[in-house]
Amino acid sequence: METMTALTERPTTRTTTTPTPAETTRQKATRYVWAAVRLALGWTFVWAFLDKTFGLGHSTEAKAAWINGGHPTEGFLKFGAEGPFKGFYNGIAGAAWADWLFMLGLAAIGTALLLGIGLRVAAVAGGLLYVMMWTAVLPPENNPFLDDHLINAMVLAGLALVGAGNTLGLGRLWARLPLVQRMPWLK
Repeated sequence: METMTALTERPTTRTTTTPTPAETTRQKATRYVWAAVRLALGWTFVWAFLDKTFGLGHSTEAKAAWINGGHPTEGFLKFGAEGPFKGFYNGIAGAAWADWLFMLGLAAIGTALLLGIGLRVAAVAGGLLYVMMWTAVLPPENNPFLDDHLINAMVLAGLALVGAGNTLGLGRLWARLPLVQRMPWLK
């Protein structure tokens, strides 16, 4: 009898789990749309890096390629910059440090977007790059204020906020790394 009393007097804790609701078709489609946008933007950064590095002939001729001694920042910043920041951009056009920062930024942002890792950092860096490109051509050609650079900066923020690297990317695996768990801003 004592055994039963001991068993009945012991408090029991029940673990209740709330079932995860099934993903709707709309939610799944939304995840894949954001993943496609992430991949598309990632490719635009990687393509710009490759074209400027090797002079693939789309925007950069082979003789102006970075590997052939060209300066990736020179053409646009020297001849394309307009508006209130024209002097600033003309002044850094073709500078070795500007070339290296620009090219490393293109490669790193594009790679992060394609792989779906480090989207928070990529969104901030890419957003900053887009805003700088926007300021280089003020006012925009087709609108008094808004252009695709600002829109793409906002899209990058959206990609990071919705965790777009988790679909068709390595975002979930990346988030489990000990370093990323200690420093969640690396997600």
